[in-house]
Amino acid sequence: MDAFFVSTGIVALAEIGDKTQLLAFVLAAQFRRPLPIVAGIFVATIANHAFAAAVGAWITSLLGPDVLRWVLGLGFLAMAAWIMVPDKLDDAEARPPRYGVFVATVVAFFLAEMGDKTQIATVALSARFEDIVGVVAGTTLGMMLANVPAVYIGERAANAVPLKLVHGLAALIFSVLGVATLLGAAQAVGL
Repeated sequence: MDAFFVSTGIVALAEIGDKTQLLAFVLAAQFRRPLPIVAGIFVATIANHAFAAAVGAWITSLLGPDVLRWVLGLGFLAMAAWIMVPDKLDDAEARPPRYGVFVATVVAFFLAEMGDKTQIATVALSARFEDIVGVVAGTTLGMMLANVPAVYIGERAANAVPLKLVHGLAALIFSVLGVATLLGAAQAVGL
């Protein structure tokens, strides 16, 4: 259950102000059909994060436990720094293809998530917890918690959320995970 709850919290916080949340605003304003947009976000997130979690599990199988702890610890600290860099929505992502609201949302969200903070976090969380189902379920719930309100409430909600506070909280969580992981790595080698 730790994998699920930690994954949900980290991704929900990391997603606030992220380019995919901005994409949710754009899609909601453009199409004004929230149900197919929400369904598209859900499908794209599951597909993208399942792939990312599989990569995390694969990395776990390649690296020994001591090397993996160092890589994960440093990775979590890097994520803490990266989360403090605000995202912008690229023009290409703001104009999804015109194949219907659902398909446009799936394609746009899947592509926008490639290499995004939340996808990288999913890789790291999967490697850390070795629970693909819990991580994917948690990261998907976190994405939905951040993006469904964006679809229904729109830009008014984005202006009411103190992004620096939210990003700072997410960075703190990543930092704590990084330090705890590095302390475990240092103990494993007798430092």
